Amino acid sequence: MTIMFDKKADKAINKKQGKIRVKSQSIILAAASDEFILQGYKGATVQSIADRANLPKANVLYYFKNKENIYHAVLEETLDMWDQGIGDIVYEDGPKLAIEKFIAAKVKMSFQHPSASKIYAMEIIQGALHLKEFARTYLRKWVKEKAKIFQQWIDEGKMEDIDPVKLIFLIWSSTQHYADFETQILSVMNRADYEEEDQEQVTQFLTEFVLRGTGIK
Repeated sequence: MTIMFDKKADKAINKKQGKIRVKSQSIILAAASDEFILQGYKGATVQSIADRANLPKANVLYYFKNKENIYHAVLEETLDMWDQGIGDIVYEDGPKLAIEKFIAAKVKMSFQHPSASKIYAMEIIQGALHLKEFARTYLRKWVKEKAKIFQQWIDEGKMEDIDPVKLIFLIWSSTQHYADFETQILSVMNRADYEEEDQEQVTQFLTEFVLRGTGIK
């Protein structure tokens, strides 16, 4: 009975420690995202990240060892979120539904997870030093595959004869703009923050605009 009790106690302790680890890492990565957005990779320090997370520097280093590991963890979290939120383009949906779903997913990502978009944009602007393999393999392959689907719809007369790759770039830039240039947009609109209906309105506007431009009804 004592051995069984000890095993149960150890399991409870490990479970509690696991929850503490996940919570601490989440707090650190959220603070690191804000710090990297404000200061860039070079300007951010482990100490500034720790200060923003309200944790001792030693705690941060215990989980991530150094700044590079923290940045890689932030990028990995960002890419996972980006991959889940990018939406998908499948031939069976047809061009109208595919574009509607794609734009809706990208706008949702920009409004609900702006930090992820900003981190990704900053990494790309700085030369994708930590994402070269991702850009060279996964991203290039994704664009190539989706462009082929758009081209098939074009060949079947389901949409205007346009450059599929440039269409993908247009959707990326127009949707991510609301996250990456959030400060500029809110300043021009004289607002402190986005309002609840903004996401829906932006999604509707961009969807109608793109559908008209591609000749899809």
